[in-house]
Amino acid sequence: MRTIGHFVNGQVLEGASGRFGDVFNPNTGEVQARVVLATDAELDAAVQAAAKAQIGWAATNPQRRARVMFEFKRLIERDMNALAELLSSEHGKVIADSKGDIQRGLEVIEFACGVPHVLKGEYTEGAGPGIDVYSMRQPLGVCAGITPFNFPAMIPMWMFGVAIAVGNSFILKPSEKDPTVPVKLAELMMEAGAPAGVLNVVHGDKSAVDAILTHPLIRAVSFVGSSDIAHYVYQTGAAHGKRVQAMGGAKNHGIVLPDADLDQVVKDLSGAAFGSAGERCMALPVVVPVGKKTADELRERMVAEIETLKVGISTDPGVHYGPVVSAAHRAKIADYIQVGVDEGAELVVDGRDFALQGFEKGFFIGPSLFDGVKKGMKTYQEEIFGPVLQIVRAESFEEALALPSEHQYGNGVAIFTRNGRAAREFASRVNVGMVGINVPIPVPVAYHTFGGWKRSAFGDTNQHGVEGVKFYTKVKTITARWPEGDHEGDAFVIPTMQ
Repeated sequence: MRTIGHFVNGQVLEGASGRFGDVFNPNTGEVQARVVLATDAELDAAVQAAAKAQIGWAATNPQRRARVMFEFKRLIERDMNALAELLSSEHGKVIADSKGDIQRGLEVIEFACGVPHVLKGEYTEGAGPGIDVYSMRQPLGVCAGITPFNFPAMIPMWMFGVAIAVGNSFILKPSEKDPTVPVKLAELMMEAGAPAGVLNVVHGDKSAVDAILTHPLIRAVSFVGSSDIAHYVYQTGAAHGKRVQAMGGAKNHGIVLPDADLDQVVKDLSGAAFGSAGERCMALPVVVPVGKKTADELRERMVAEIETLKVGISTDPGVHYGPVVSAAHRAKIADYIQVGVDEGAELVVDGRDFALQGFEKGFFIGPSLFDGVKKGMKTYQEEIFGPVLQIVRAESFEEALALPSEHQYGNGVAIFTRNGRAAREFASRVNVGMVGINVPIPVPVAYHTFGGWKRSAFGDTNQHGVEGVKFYTKVKTITARWPEGDHEGDAFVIPTMQ
């Protein structure tokens, strides 16, 4: 049985806790490896190594740090195929989707290659008589990231790429469900020239999370996961004096106006709702057609589209999506489908009985489609995180606008229309953090920033882009005077620039 160890101070460690987590192959349902789970002492050892390494790394000039990021980018591109195969073998998403996972993370690394520019401060000459004022951005120290199973490459790189580029060291606690790729990323960071200890990977469960949130040397924590855990991470980390950004769940809506291009909408909905088996925080699991005619036609077309979808093993290039990550998660999705039936929604397509010949023990579930979903239903209010699309009908633009605006989650939303004025008004008024206009999955490019509203995000700073730089740095402002002549006496009042 293969054992996946920690990566601390530039080397793989087997771990001493005696505790392990099973790593499955979602295609076969079999355990393929075990991952060691850290003790508090092992987490502390990683933090101590990171703190020691950070001093010299922060003193390295930004251009040299950027060169490490350039080389890391080259190494990721060199190993893209191997990394994607590893990712798919533990997560279950198809190879092409795994490459997309890695590429979207790599785009943040590309942004981090420009770190000398984004670290520039501000300068005012002559703010007062002989007085200049300037600011600088400095790293925080040791930072940490707690990442989910659904993007084991992208989200870690979103976090440590910016954090390391600006001069911090980093502790990554990835999901124990698919931990191999995060370790490989750390190994490649060392190969790229980062000093040992700058990027460390520590595996663990809740005890490791709590150790991160309470460790006195960890200055900032970034988290992505469910909203309940995100709230806990935010509260606990903030209570221990840490800067925290905690991204939670989502229930993204797609508003379809009567003038929308339904051919394109159906294709977009199919990929956004069922791609990666719905295991994306930016998936689109709710579609809101406006008007009965739009809803009826959309339903008919979606049923026909679902019939064309192919579900299979992650290495099959001809399938649209693969298995979900675990048997427990598959059961959870199936339970939500039953809840929807019990609540009175119409189950138009039921994917629960799907089985793949030759892979009957794999964690597969077919696409499902509900109609007649109401906003008071549990399955509408909560995140299913699986290949389930719900139709919530609206009679007007205002009713459609209110649905995502009033929902507890506010991660992403999309509107499909040819009407520029309607799209502009929707984007301005909707109470959601990220908006797509004829774009079903509106994940911003790396030099912008990612973050939702309401229970989709806790903290006031978003992921990557300039917001990420702000999160992983602190501003120091200097007021300088070089006096000439005699000393004019002590000042007992607050200085002004008159």
